[in-house]
Amino acid sequence: MVFGIIKQEVKEIRKKYLFLYSKTEYTALFKGATALFIDVFSMESLDHIDLQILRTLQDNARLTTKELAARVHLSTTPVFERLKRLEAQGYIKKYIAVLDAEKLNRGFLVFCRVKLRRLNKEIAEEFTGIIREIPEVTECYNISGSYDYLLKIHAPDMKYYQEFLLNVLGTIESLGSMESTFVMDEVKQVYGIQV
Repeated sequence: MVFGIIKQEVKEIRKKYLFLYSKTEYTALFKGATALFIDVFSMESLDHIDLQILRTLQDNARLTTKELAARVHLSTTPVFERLKRLEAQGYIKKYIAVLDAEKLNRGFLVFCRVKLRRLNKEIAEEFTGIIREIPEVTECYNISGSYDYLLKIHAPDMKYYQEFLLNVLGTIESLGSMESTFVMDEVKQVYGIQV
């Protein structure tokens, strides 16, 4: 109920600003600010078909536009236009293949918590710049708590990880301390998010 009221208020504000934007002369700055305002409020315009498209693509991103259109009960052209809009608005970041780490000899999974020597912008940027270039690190998160970063690392085995720890991570000057946790079994892995 409250969400419905807020949504209605947002629509009224949007109408007002669209009217002002199209009917009056303003400076480039005001036009830019108004365009940004309108852009922000257009984000709430996902309908059930957009959500169905996103859910379907998370399950199988290899579908053709024609196959996707059949699943969401629309013709090809509107689905193509919706896809382009969802991509342009950043709802769809990229289309990828999910690989089998075990079959590629990268099944030894480690979560490594990292604390930097000191935490300031320069050191953090240096550390994250180095981490982005290390292929074994597949994910890196800046976290709260007693550690500064959480790394997800794929390696072939324990011996490889030990060498990696000493010869790669251990050589990063900004790194203060680390704690590694080894994954024994994967209980759940979801590649999409709930929409």
